[in-house]
Amino acid sequence: MPITPLPPLVVLTGPTASGKSALALSLCTQFKGEIINADSTLIYRHLNIGTAKPSFAELNSVPHHLIDILAPELAFSAGQFCNKAQKAIADIEQRQHIPFLVGGTMLYLKALLYGLSTLPTASIEIRAKIMAEAEEYGWQTLHARLKQVDPKAAARIHVNDPQRLQRALEIYYLTGKAQSDLFEAPKQGLALQSHRVLTIALIPADRKILHERIAARFDAMLDAGFIEEVAALKERPELHATLPSMRAVGYRQVWGYLEGDYDYATMREKAIAATRQLAKRQLTWLRRWPDIHCFDPLNSHTFDDIQHCLRNFLEKAA
Repeated sequence: MPITPLPPLVVLTGPTASGKSALALSLCTQFKGEIINADSTLIYRHLNIGTAKPSFAELNSVPHHLIDILAPELAFSAGQFCNKAQKAIADIEQRQHIPFLVGGTMLYLKALLYGLSTLPTASIEIRAKIMAEAEEYGWQTLHARLKQVDPKAAARIHVNDPQRLQRALEIYYLTGKAQSDLFEAPKQGLALQSHRVLTIALIPADRKILHERIAARFDAMLDAGFIEEVAALKERPELHATLPSMRAVGYRQVWGYLEGDYDYATMREKAIAATRQLAKRQLTWLRRWPDIHCFDPLNSHTFDDIQHCLRNFLEKAA
């Protein structure tokens, strides 16, 4: 009895400002693909300039999924992403198109491809308690507390990353177990056991050029009205500085500038530095990623090489 080939799934990832979006548009046009967003900021409505959201023309040139699906006052988990992404994959395959999972939120990608750890759902009460403690004692104190109960998480989470710090403490308060131990426990099963997956990563060989691209892109955002975008968001009564959407890189720094915490030059410096740190974390994830095909986006032959790689993959999947 002949074996039915598994349907293909293409993952396109890499650090911020590496050129994922432009490459995805070109590949989807050529290979009858549709894009499923895997960037945790593009899911939010009204966050446009600072997320480098695709233009109206780009969104209409190739079908996009999981963009502008959530109000900025709401949270969005990796589990929710997996559920919506798998539905999008099924819809795309019904049209006999190829799903392209595109983005740099590595937790989303890992959860979808390799399964989720068994973690408790968020608790409004516990989160309010942690926020009250942070306001009274400072995040440095809470980071020290995390170091006592979960040293691995404390080493991984920076003291200036309150969202992840809050989540790690919340998990401990809810379960009495370290987040790191739950991460390392056996997963509940692969989310995509029934697909052949090709993972393509854009990794610039010259980090200096990546840093220059990050700075140039942020300056272009400022010129396009990024400060005005954040100012408009800041006027919305349901939004505040501690929300995940407003903690996003760039938004957090511009919000602080509008609050008068620092001047324009310092805001720009902080935002660019934070984006570089984000890129560094993304690259750290990718260094440990299994079965990955890496390409330098700065190489003039990269697009042809990726086309060749993708064409071979699809021929084998047929």
